[in-house]
Amino acid sequence: MKRYGKDIRTFLAVMFALAVAMSLLSGCSGEKEEAVEKLSAVEVGKRIEQEVNLDHMKPGDMSKLQKLYQIDADSIEDFILFTASSNVKADELAIIKVKDAHQIESVKEKISHRIDAQTVKFKDYRPEEFFLIDKHVLKTKGPFIFFAVSKEADQMERAFDYAF
Repeated sequence: MKRYGKDIRTFLAVMFALAVAMSLLSGCSGEKEEAVEKLSAVEVGKRIEQEVNLDHMKPGDMSKLQKLYQIDADSIEDFILFTASSNVKADELAIIKVKDAHQIESVKEKISHRIDAQTVKFKDYRPEEFFLIDKHVLKTKGPFIFFAVSKEADQMERAFDYAF
C-alpha cells in the first residue's frame, strides 16, 4: 500500500514539472511572435544588406511593386524591393509585410505569376538568368513574405531567417 502512494506522488510531481515547463515554453513563444509583429520590412532588409551587397540592384517604390506583382497597396503594411539595374538581369529581392495574415497566400500567388513571367522571358534568351529564376527563394515567416532571385539568394535567405 505504501508503494502505491509513493508511485502516485512521483507521478504527480512529474506531471507538475511538465505543466510548469509547458507554461514557460508557451510564454516564450508569445514574446517571439510579438517581436516578429513589431519588426518592419525595412529592418529586415537592412539586416540582409549587412550580409549581401545590393549595390548592383536598384530600390523600388510602391508603383514598381504594383507593376511587377499586381499587389493591392491596401494589403501591405511595409515592404522593400530591389530589382536588377538592367532588364537583361533577373535579380530581385522583395520583403513584404502584409497587414493581415489571410493575405499571405494571395500575395505569394501573385509573386508566383511574376516568377512564371520571368521564366518565359529568360528561359531561351538568357539561360544563366533563367537558372537564377529557377533557383528562386519564396517563403514566409509570420506576416512577412520573402522573395529572392540572385546568385546570393541563399545568403539573403539566411539573413532573413536570422532577422527573427
